Amino acid sequence: MQLHFLGAAQTVTGSQHLLEVNGHQILLDCGLYQGPRKESIERNKTFHFEPGKLSAVLLSHAHIDHSGNLPNLVKSGYSGPIHAQRASAHLSRLMLEDSARIQESDAMHLNRRLAKRGQPLVEPLYTTDDVARTNIQFRERDYDQTFEVAPGVLATFVEAGHILGSTAIVLDIDEGGGRQQRLWFSGDIGRPELPLLRDPVLPKAPDNILMECTYGDRPHPSPAQAYEGLQEAVNETLGRGGKVLIPAFAVGRTQELVFNLNRMMTAGDIPRVPVYVDSPLAVNVTDVFRAHLECFDQETIEFIESGKDRQALGFDMLTYIRSVDESKELNERTDPMIIISASGMMEAGRILHHLEHNVHDERSVVLIVSWMAPHTLGRRLLEGEEQIKIFGEVFERKIRVARVQGFSAHAGQEGLRQYVHAADGRPRNIFLVHGEAGPAAALSELLAADGTANVHYPEWGSRVEL
Repeated sequence: MQLHFLGAAQTVTGSQHLLEVNGHQILLDCGLYQGPRKESIERNKTFHFEPGKLSAVLLSHAHIDHSGNLPNLVKSGYSGPIHAQRASAHLSRLMLEDSARIQESDAMHLNRRLAKRGQPLVEPLYTTDDVARTNIQFRERDYDQTFEVAPGVLATFVEAGHILGSTAIVLDIDEGGGRQQRLWFSGDIGRPELPLLRDPVLPKAPDNILMECTYGDRPHPSPAQAYEGLQEAVNETLGRGGKVLIPAFAVGRTQELVFNLNRMMTAGDIPRVPVYVDSPLAVNVTDVFRAHLECFDQETIEFIESGKDRQALGFDMLTYIRSVDESKELNERTDPMIIISASGMMEAGRILHHLEHNVHDERSVVLIVSWMAPHTLGRRLLEGEEQIKIFGEVFERKIRVARVQGFSAHAGQEGLRQYVHAADGRPRNIFLVHGEAGPAAALSELLAADGTANVHYPEWGSRVEL
């Protein structure tokens, strides 16, 4: 049995791992790689195996860096099943459609410039038609349901606690001749005690672990500290009569914020002001959340059941914005409010329109609750830049910027350490993926100090015999 590391190896994005066993090929995740433009295009276009020869694809969760290259895989000849947890399949369909629209829009804008220069035009990586073909290949599975993906290979999805429907993938493999082993692929590991979702299931008797190490070099503030930080920032801004603008990712972070604001208003911890979710994708994603209450944790279920009309993701002060006209109307108002909008790193989307209309308001705040990649507008705001560019125009920033940490849906260093310890030292190998070199080295050193041997940080394109 061989394991090939074809994505998210010595980097964070583009999760893709190929397992060869019993004469069959099984792909774990098929995500988009995000990096320098030229490199990203090349990596995402090219598969280092023949898609038509795959027996199955197993998807850990819906985030684009894990699912986003599935339509290209199908376009390149894969016609088999894409196994995913039920809620994850629902989310993936929405996110892939959104990704395809972005691909098509980017290609259209680029081609306008290329046409003027007389240069060859480009094609999108995939289209909405490719997504439509991909979506019918999903096979929806329940948590803890064991099913055969290839002869001698049984798969089980268990709770990962990262986003709705996120899973670790457990593969129980019989190679014949009495050779049996368990491969445990963590996907993205969540954190215990996060609102909404259940805690991650920890490894049980794995022979080999393939696991993420995104935050292997640092801890996270607790969910309680994040809650208190959000409450304090909201109260300060509303006390000045300002607006709270929160850039947030459509999947996971938006729903978590809505749930926390609901709790705060219910408890009287913040003023009852209008709350708007202004992101078409986030609105659609929230509908998927509502359809899968079986994925929620006990705290959330008890919160819902404690009031006759109470919902986790809906309350009387909350409005989900669907139309452009509704979004524009918010910018005509000056009363205190909270607006949650995409994109999460402020590189595109409706959040930029809200920022443009409030950039000179000293009473208001841009509240950063996510990691911001270098060179994004969100990062420049965090770094204190006072002259910022929005839609090509330079503005003198007067709006305040604040940050609340602790909302990460990834396990921090201690959570990753506990994930390994849960296996009771049994794994023959631990392969660290989905992380940069610094976090991987820090976690490797910590695990070595604990007496955990055979921790590897595989290179992209490498393979191992298991």
